[in-house]
Amino acid sequence: QVQLVESGGGLVQAGDSLRLSCAASGRTFSVYGTGWFRQAPGKEREFVAAISWSGLSTYYADSVKGRFTISRDNAKNTVYLQMNSLKPEDTAVYYCAAQLRGPAQLRGPAGTTQGGYDYWGQGTQVTVSS
Repeated sequence: QVQLVESGGGLVQAGDSLRLSCAASGRTFSVYGTGWFRQAPGKEREFVAAISWSGLSTYYADSVKGRFTISRDNAKNTVYLQMNSLKPEDTAVYYCAAQLRGPAQLRGPAGTTQGGYDYWGQGTQVTVSS
């Protein structure tokens, strides 16, 4: 079992920044990759970014590339999502998710769809006002 807890969400204005955190506990040694997804009201959950266990490989959705940065601190069992130049369309509940199957798959369906991940957090709300 792996438990994931997101934090860092909030209400900000367009152009502001936020840093989300995803703290993992339990069988963290079994985690190969970690991803961030988001779900806006009335829309499907969509992929945002993913990172391998080593942190050497990352992958981003086109909609956030250049604005968001995913990183990790394995000593703290935490993955971060630094979000800069936020836009109203970034408003959503943000979820982190863990892959327990290796090697980490960051691209393609295995890395960018919900079915590629084994554990999920409860989510943190990000609201960007215009």
